[in-house]
Amino acid sequence: MAFAFARKLPLFVLGGGSNLLVADSGWPGLVLKVSLPGVEFEGDLQKMLFHACAGESWDELVALAVNKNCGGIECLSGIPGTVGGTPVQNVGAYGQEVSQTITRVRALEIATGAVLDFSNADCGFSYRSSIFNGTRRGEFIVLEVSYRLCRSSEPKIEYADVKNFFAAANIGKPTLQQVRDAVRSIRQSKAMLLVEGDEDCRSAGSFFKNPIVTAAEANRIQALAEKHAPGKTLPRYPAPNGQVKLAAAWLVEQSGFSKGYSLGPVGISRKHTLAIVNRGGATAKDILALKDEIEKKVFDVWGVRLQPEPVFVGF
Repeated sequence: MAFAFARKLPLFVLGGGSNLLVADSGWPGLVLKVSLPGVEFEGDLQKMLFHACAGESWDELVALAVNKNCGGIECLSGIPGTVGGTPVQNVGAYGQEVSQTITRVRALEIATGAVLDFSNADCGFSYRSSIFNGTRRGEFIVLEVSYRLCRSSEPKIEYADVKNFFAAANIGKPTLQQVRDAVRSIRQSKAMLLVEGDEDCRSAGSFFKNPIVTAAEANRIQALAEKHAPGKTLPRYPAPNGQVKLAAAWLVEQSGFSKGYSLGPVGISRKHTLAIVNRGGATAKDILALKDEIEKKVFDVWGVRLQPEPVFVGF
């Protein structure tokens, strides 16, 4: 940090790099790769605190928690990246979010060099959001995250894909390890697990967030859906404060973009509607062109503005 400030260089903090779109012109400054290692534990017979340094692999931490029979993050298996990125974006999948277990985020304040501790409430968590990528974006470097997990707890299975997986396998009460394995299997079927040789894995994960709208707006879109796609129901889920979360994948598909859609060297994954993939030799400009095309069509058809999920660097 001192090196960057002394030379007036822009500073970019890099975690695992799995959720980025980097401009073709690159980054005109210093990139700080956070690789702080280490995990410590404390707890009693019911709860255990996992204090994990920001550079730890997230999926390896989930595996460690499951191995210690501690529940709370098992549905977040298979997500690439590092621990430090999880509170920034309030990482979530398959019915769980890290905000449900985080008790403390320790971070370095870039302007002062002070190390500060943030409680769960201090972090201002909401859907795919926190103060670290919102109101105080760019002000801190996450150093360590603490998660409170439950010992010997039954897995929390709320998401339809996970329920269907165990129903098909005729497993009534799965273990934490079985849930972890199931989630990784489901993610692999959607090319959301890094697998050598699978070109549909060449993405930044889900490119668009699920829109959160008012109940009235959801009803407007539902009425439009009944006209636009007769017989097809708009997927909608409860969100905080009486709002409604819509399925971005459904909106994209019903706007004419099917799995496997291509625009030159980029396209939509053959296995996941929200993943924009590099089919080989694509530039950031190519990725943006497809992103813009999808956003425009979804807005034209549904009146909904999709918000990208990856971090854009150097644009």
